[in-house]
Amino acid sequence: MGRLTIYKDNHADVTAVSNIFIDEYMKDANDAQLKVYLYLLRMTGANLPTGISDLADKFNHTEKDVLRALKYWEKNGLLALEYDRDGNLSGIRLLEPYRLKPEKKAEAGTNTKTDTDIDTITDAKTDAKINAPAKTEAEPKETIPDKPLAPVVSLVSRPAAAEPDSYTKPSYTLDQLKAFQSDEETSQLLFIVEQYIGKTLTPSEIKTVFFLSDRLGFSVDLIDYLVQYCLERGKKDFRYIEKVAVSWAQQNITTPEQAEKQTYKYDRIVYDIMKALGKSSAPTAKEVDFIRRWTKVFGYGMDVISVACERTVLGTDKHRFEYADSILNSWFRGGVRHAGDIAGADESFKRTKPVPTRTGAANKFNQFAQNSYDFDALEKELLRN
Repeated sequence: MGRLTIYKDNHADVTAVSNIFIDEYMKDANDAQLKVYLYLLRMTGANLPTGISDLADKFNHTEKDVLRALKYWEKNGLLALEYDRDGNLSGIRLLEPYRLKPEKKAEAGTNTKTDTDIDTITDAKTDAKINAPAKTEAEPKETIPDKPLAPVVSLVSRPAAAEPDSYTKPSYTLDQLKAFQSDEETSQLLFIVEQYIGKTLTPSEIKTVFFLSDRLGFSVDLIDYLVQYCLERGKKDFRYIEKVAVSWAQQNITTPEQAEKQTYKYDRIVYDIMKALGKSSAPTAKEVDFIRRWTKVFGYGMDVISVACERTVLGTDKHRFEYADSILNSWFRGGVRHAGDIAGADESFKRTKPVPTRTGAANKFNQFAQNSYDFDALEKELLRN
């Protein structure tokens, strides 16, 4: 049979991959590294933004897996990571692939073996200096996308005292599993997990739960929260659950409260709120507390919070979280539960607000309905506090 001609009718909506990448880089990269790099090419070609949490959700990886993949490609000279003044990842620049010299090929071939030893970013300036790609005779040309590809993220380092072996699931014996299942508290935990998952656990899945308790030292409450956390994100795969658990162990998380505080920083709604308030930096602990208050205590979704953020941005350039909190707090006390309740709260506020005495004839500008909230008074009150 002769050679075949391969062609496509439609050349639109495609992502171009360099032949140099296929020839020189692809063979030494693992599954996660390939997925992350190809998806970055896809998003760059379409001028679309993405982020660490988006990549993790897209490919069923943890955020640490994504960060390791980014560090791998940075080390091999295919991208450059950019940071803000606080050392938080703020952008990614894709660099043109270039032909590797023989010694560089050998070095690239060993990268996948040490991938798990790459620590998460702790000091952006030092880290970027250490891991900067080696210069060759011909400097690679940089292709800078129109928009940053990653939102600002806050990263946490692995405890120095932790041993890598403690994060590897051992081969448990049948006697060990029977002893684990015979414990009353453990038996109840397995039953609860089965109710969450909606099926009887397989021996392999029981081993994973045993690993969380035995090797990672997770309490029953923390395992309970872990499973709920993964299910809320649509992840029932125990390999994903195990990866998240290892990530938490590396961050020295030991209680559900610590896990909630840490993982909440990566929730998409956090970055939606930061963007709505005109913030481009990573959320501080105090800002995360505000957001948790609005979403958890008040129970508001973005439909309500976005209205408060819009009024805040129009009302002030300073103390925006405090400003938005005063609006949302007044709505919560006024019985607002959904975006449709806001108009009623505005009318109620107008009826209770004293009407100022005006002197002189009204002009045409006074014919329009005024804002529902005295933003100047709110700002003065915040500044006094």
